Amino acid sequence: MNEIEQLLPHRSPFLFVDVIDEITEQRIIARHVFKDTEFFFAGHFPQYPVVPGVILIETMAQAGGAGLRKAGVLGGDALFFLATVDKAKFRRQVRPNEEVRLEIENLRVSGKMIKQAGKAYVGNELAAEAEWLCLVGSAAG
Repeated sequence: MNEIEQLLPHRSPFLFVDVIDEITEQRIIARHVFKDTEFFFAGHFPQYPVVPGVILIETMAQAGGAGLRKAGVLGGDALFFLATVDKAKFRRQVRPNEEVRLEIENLRVSGKMIKQAGKAYVGNELAAEAEWLCLVGSAAG
């Protein structure tokens, strides 16, 4: 099991964080390469495949959760469930085999909720941005 699999409950084909590059109290920087074999490219869109916007939001939220867990803010049994998404904007398409750099800002974090904002970049180009709220629960129930 790699480091990201130890930090997140997600598994292939729905694990969208490859590496965490930086963690501070205020922010998390992570990366993911959307390989041309990703399950959604076959249908979105076969003649011109792009990463769906909802997957980019999920990727940012996963990066935020993995960073908080790695920093020791979330316990090992904590699960976080996306509750709201606000201010989502999609500015550039993400294509197969492109690496996305995720810059996540911690807005509010407690034992019951996580409020974060994120930006996803391909190179220096902003691809997507959003704010989201996750509710924190436990795998034990």
